[in-house]
Amino acid sequence: MASTQFRIQHVAVNPAVSANVARPGDARADAGAAQAHSGSAPKVQTILVIDDDDNLRDTVSLVLEKEGYRTIQAAEGRAGLEQALLLRPDLLLVDLRLPGMTGVEICKHLRAAEVATPIIILSAVGDEIDKVLLLEIGADDYVVKPFGARELTARIRAVLRRSSAETRRVMHIGDIEIDLERRVVARGSEEIDLAPAEFNLLAFFLQHPDRPLTRDMILNSVWGYSCMSNTRTVDAHVLKLRQKIESDPNVPRHILTVHAVGYRFLP
Repeated sequence: MASTQFRIQHVAVNPAVSANVARPGDARADAGAAQAHSGSAPKVQTILVIDDDDNLRDTVSLVLEKEGYRTIQAAEGRAGLEQALLLRPDLLLVDLRLPGMTGVEICKHLRAAEVATPIIILSAVGDEIDKVLLLEIGADDYVVKPFGARELTARIRAVLRRSSAETRRVMHIGDIEIDLERRVVARGSEEIDLAPAEFNLLAFFLQHPDRPLTRDMILNSVWGYSCMSNTRTVDAHVLKLRQKIESDPNVPRHILTVHAVGYRFLP
């Protein structure tokens, strides 16, 4: 490509939905089969590109395939939604304005169906777009057209990394299970009811094990307060958290007091 902007003209793919998949007998298929047979083939991540602009859709697909991704294409909204539900790709690139169903509607439908596939919205310059609303309805990022190949691939890699790190993170403290994604804490089959601030405090402790944490540090990270705020907020919530997760709150094993500093958490 002579330019990093997606403005290259070439023969368009006409079907509403197409997959750029290697066929038996071609070089990519033979290489892939050999790798799979040897057991060394890494998982190829699949990206569904939903855009009614044939040229842009094809060019984006070519760029992504050069980066090692497998791509699937859809030229209109409803077909794209069906492919997303059926094939469960690793990421979706969705144009904001689509025939049949808009990008916003696709995002809403997927999240309502509890499909957590990362979604990057593509919008044109001049589109009236509420970026905060996009994120609130479940989009993971947005990119404004025209965009460069490097910008798009960097955004995709960042969203995929974040999604992979956040996928159903379950941690344990003794006999207690903490599902960080669903914000559920349970001991065996019995759920432990934590207030939002108590859960956020527990999540912060889990992310910083065996480290002395000052009250100011905890306030800033969990509540967003400045160090001028009353640190008794931390003490009060630590007390409640101990009562709910410690076997003996009076002799805590997990949330320890560090004299003249704050607290230290031991999983």
